[in-house]
Amino acid sequence: MTTIAELSLSTDEFALAETLRQLPAMEVRVESVVAEGPARTVPLVWFSNVDPDELQQVLGDDPTVDEYQCLLEDTDDEEWFYRLQYGEDVSSVCGSVYTNGGTVLDAQITDDQWTLRLLFPHREELSETVSAIEAQGVRVDVRRMVEAGQDEDLETTAALTEPQQEAISEAYRQGYYDVPREISLEELANELGISHQALSERLRRANRVLASEQLNESGGELATE
Repeated sequence: MTTIAELSLSTDEFALAETLRQLPAMEVRVESVVAEGPARTVPLVWFSNVDPDELQQVLGDDPTVDEYQCLLEDTDDEEWFYRLQYGEDVSSVCGSVYTNGGTVLDAQITDDQWTLRLLFPHREELSETVSAIEAQGVRVDVRRMVEAGQDEDLETTAALTEPQQEAISEAYRQGYYDVPREISLEELANELGISHQALSERLRRANRVLASEQLNESGGELATE
């Protein structure tokens, strides 16, 4: 089933990390992201609220950027339109999306976080993408996931994943949420056959989804495992 997901990554671990660190007041608007094969990602980006000469210098020193070219200067709005080519580490993250059948619909920066809006033909490909990105040492949060329902509404919020449902059900059944607890995290993880770190993360993400639903928020986090 077609799946659209919003992934959040820290700017410190993704594209333009050094540029954003040195120019914190700069505003960035991604116009589009083009994949020229799984190993080459070429975004088109507007920069504003920054001195153009300083921007050029900082981009040249940013290890996440291999090449950059100013395509357009909007002198009225003091914006500069750039074509970038990401470095190897960023390309590897983007390559994890493309090699698993994903498409980048949108990419934006807010509050020191990159938010990538991705489309996958199948939900399993999202899970594989998240695992591949985390295997590179980059922390990623799935902030939202929606699926095409029977009514063809792509904005239908997906339910908990099966592993999340299993984990939270067992935790509740065996008294993990009781006070005092009837079972420890380590004991519960052993019964489920996973590490206690994996179980802790699974419960945290599942609890966030449930809390989001209770608060009527559409932007709740939904993990893929």
